[in-house]
Amino acid sequence: MKRLVLALVALCVSFTALAQIPRAEYPRPQFEREAWQNLNGEWTYTLDPVKTGWERGLRNSKGFADKIIVPFAPESKLSGVEHKEFIPCIWYQRNITIPAEWEGKDVLLQFGAVYYESEIYVDGKFVDRHFGGSDSFTVDITKFVKAGSTHSLVVNAKSDLRSRMQSAGKQSLRHGPFECMYTRTTGIWQTVWMEAVAPAAISRVKYITDIDRSQVSMEFTMRRNAAANTLTINVKDGSKVVATQSGKVASGSIFTLPIKKAKLWSPESPFLYDVELILKDAEGNVVDKVASYFGMRKIHTEGNKIYLNNEPYFQRLVLDQGFYPDGIWTAPSDAALKKDIELAQAAGFNGARLHQKVFEERFYYWADKLGYLTWGEAPSWGLDANAVEAARNFITEWRNLVVRDMNHPAIVTWTPFNEEFWPDETQFPRFVNDVYTLTKQLDPSRPVNTVSGGIQILTDIWTEHHYEQDPQRLKDIVYDGGKMFVRGPSVQARHRGNVGFNRPVLNDPYVFPRYDGSIPYILDEFGGIKCMEANPAKDGAWGYGSAPQTKEEFYQRLEGQVRGLMSLNKNMWGWCYTQLTDVEQEQNGIYYYDRTVKYDMERIRKIFQMEIPAEE
Repeated sequence: MKRLVLALVALCVSFTALAQIPRAEYPRPQFEREAWQNLNGEWTYTLDPVKTGWERGLRNSKGFADKIIVPFAPESKLSGVEHKEFIPCIWYQRNITIPAEWEGKDVLLQFGAVYYESEIYVDGKFVDRHFGGSDSFTVDITKFVKAGSTHSLVVNAKSDLRSRMQSAGKQSLRHGPFECMYTRTTGIWQTVWMEAVAPAAISRVKYITDIDRSQVSMEFTMRRNAAANTLTINVKDGSKVVATQSGKVASGSIFTLPIKKAKLWSPESPFLYDVELILKDAEGNVVDKVASYFGMRKIHTEGNKIYLNNEPYFQRLVLDQGFYPDGIWTAPSDAALKKDIELAQAAGFNGARLHQKVFEERFYYWADKLGYLTWGEAPSWGLDANAVEAARNFITEWRNLVVRDMNHPAIVTWTPFNEEFWPDETQFPRFVNDVYTLTKQLDPSRPVNTVSGGIQILTDIWTEHHYEQDPQRLKDIVYDGGKMFVRGPSVQARHRGNVGFNRPVLNDPYVFPRYDGSIPYILDEFGGIKCMEANPAKDGAWGYGSAPQTKEEFYQRLEGQVRGLMSLNKNMWGWCYTQLTDVEQEQNGIYYYDRTVKYDMERIRKIFQMEIPAEE
């Protein structure tokens, strides 16, 4: 009895400790293992504004003077720091204890994201370095730690936004936020955790779903090859195994399983198949076990239409920038990620263009579960797209992001760039062409919207941004004289006042493509309406165009814009409204920044769910 009581007490203590860990959920739900340890919570830190920490031996630290809550950036309220100045360099420290039962296994240190350049040290010894502020990365610390022992982990992060060699997204390159540029994010901003794995464990699985042949193929990458190991795959519909296969496995091995009477994934029916991956050695011992899932769905373009599961599908998207009042780039909780999707669906949207930020894998998990279309985008703003070093940095990070997220059925389009205009330079066309080609090589199953609202070089979808507030003028701009308008020298010169980022192309040495109706057209930014009654004027408050003075005027303008666009249904296959929530000083969201209700949501939903006019 005493032993039982002690066990219950220990269990209660562990649950209490778990409850105190911020963002305690497993961060990678499409590739989940049981043996892991969340490293979020209290760390120590010090700022290093002139980058002298290496000279001062900060890598050997056993603890700095100040404390910070990871995974929240030091600029955020939830971090406990709220340092809003530029942060050129920051050092983190915490102790890590390697469980005794991890003896004989490899220990992997996992980072959801660290902005921007990071270095990892264990007990003062350099372990690894990573470039990129939005992509996840793994550090093998097996040789630096010992099971049952405690070690000092030090993480250094550097950022130089104003160099314009790194992707910044909507982080302000000025001292403070302005217009549609917001508070910065530096250092650790996603979950940090450790995993114990066998040396020959599974490193990655790539799903290739084929609804036309009712099958799914799985391509495996192994940490190390072991010829005697056998992999068993169980595909489940709830508790029922609907497909299974076993065989020897090595990096590059492909298993193809038939899925009879496949249940397809869509926003209307977001069905997911669970997957159990079991790796055994020659003696039949389980050396690795991974829980995963996939969705059977197909997205493709044909002519000027976009198809979901072989049926034309109209996308009613909302611009989501993924900022939070207390966490900035980091959601305060897993529930907050889910809530944002539910708020968008309640407003009548079937998906989102995830704008100028790489969303964490938990967001995509909820999008998969809830049936929410997403466009995956890089934070390309702030990047000098004509600089070779910037291009090199971008391509590496973008490649990692596509590989990380391509298994999520909710992602239906890749968007590497937003509103890029470099018409007089030679590097930009080559850069965009290379990124498009790389993306299609990594993932040929999805369309690529290469430059959203900018100069198109090579793309599968033609997208434009127009913030004209008058409904009839907006319709006329998009569709003039029976022909879809496109960006080009004359078009930009004629309409350059509509979007602050546009500029006319002068002395253009290249012939850029012009829209000819052969690929899908989507107006992937419009609206941005700031209603004065819903958003009382404040210093620095910002929005597009003249603001309606009353909510009724807002509803009428919104309904007019959407109705005009829906009347062009034969010529466009979707739109994206700006935006889901207010963000700091930008006050044009459907909801307030704190996610509270701003408008009559039933009326809003009816507007965004407006039916496509019947063809005559």
